[in-house]
Amino acid sequence: MSVSRWIRFAVRARDKVFTLLVSGSFRGMGSRTTFALPVRLGGERFIEIGDRVYVGPGSWIETMLDDGAESDGPVISIGTGTTMSGNCTITAVRRVDIGRSVLIARNVHISDHFHAFENRELPVKDQGVDRIADVRIHDGAWIGHGAVICPGVTIGRNAVIGANAVVREDVPDHCVAAGVPARIIRRPDPRNFHPMQS
Repeated sequence: MSVSRWIRFAVRARDKVFTLLVSGSFRGMGSRTTFALPVRLGGERFIEIGDRVYVGPGSWIETMLDDGAESDGPVISIGTGTTMSGNCTITAVRRVDIGRSVLIARNVHISDHFHAFENRELPVKDQGVDRIADVRIHDGAWIGHGAVICPGVTIGRNAVIGANAVVREDVPDHCVAAGVPARIIRRPDPRNFHPMQS
């Protein structure tokens, strides 16, 4: 076995061991899920992750709830088979729900809140958050490189979000959205659409 293969094997083994060690801290974590180091985590007891999820290196997944907070369900949920390429950020105050088999490219930012900035006397980082609204990304969606998913957005099943898009409004099932702000640039062709596919 070559040196490079040994190194890749060692890195994968390290990531698997880390994932196993932290798995008990989460609200729920399925089998064969992997966090590739380095990763930043916070509020794990409010995060639920399905089977075979891959979180690439440099990612940050955090709930903004403190240890004394309570929640009826997970604040962040990531469905089975979802892949995050790396350097992705998911932060939530109330709810970010990512479905099954979602493909998330590198440098994607997903959040259910904005930083408050109205007070001119305080640094933005000290003003807390506002405009909190649930985010939902349905099964099979593809979020392109560098996209930003804003609070209150729902992305439909098998929808595609173009690279570097800033998504401020809902994207229906099977549509393609791109741009800043994102706009729908392609809808499913009704001639090729069958009800059993929805």
